[in-house]
Order: sequence, then C-alpha cells, then structure tokens
Amino acid sequence: MKVKTIFLLCALIWSMLSLCACNTMEGFGKDMKQLGQSVENAAAKKTGD
Repeated sequence: MKVKTIFLLCALIWSMLSLCACNTMEGFGKDMKQLGQSVENAAAKKTGD
C-alpha cells in the first residue's frame, strides 16, 4: 500500500511539472506529437522502412 501511494505521488508530481513546463495544453499536445514522430522515425530506421 505504501509503495503504491509513493508511486502515485511521484507520478502526480511528474505530471504537474510536465504540464507547467509546456505552459499550455496546446504546447503539451505539440510536445507529445513530436515525441510520437521521433519514436516512429527511430522505429523506421531500426526496421529499415
């Protein structure tokens, strides 16, 4: 129980810091889009597509 509580607290703090760093939800969306594109590009390089 205590480990779960600590994990949830850390996840909440990380989420809040991430949102504050982006300033807006729009900025957060753009950041997530860029992250997704980076992952897709890395996967394409790895598979040779």
